[in-house]
Amino acid sequence: MVESFVRELARLIVKHPEYVVVERHNIADKFDEIVIYTHKEDAGKLIGKEGRMINALKTVISGCKAKDGISYRVNVRSAGEDE
Repeated sequence: MVESFVRELARLIVKHPEYVVVERHNIADKFDEIVIYTHKEDAGKLIGKEGRMINALKTVISGCKAKDGISYRVNVRSAGEDE
């Protein structure tokens, strides 16, 4: 549920929605990481000025913790960027 929400929201924000890929990785018990891969031109759009866009997204996602009890960390990476 969280991945599809983040994917659709990111596709609305970016210039190249066809490059948006969202992955969810389990880091620990009750803690997951959501990674948004996007075109290199769009990474800044997802982060926003002073991180406002990504922080707003994190705030919305934190509401999911109340439902499923899992905490999330959200990262934005350009497609092809090394980990």
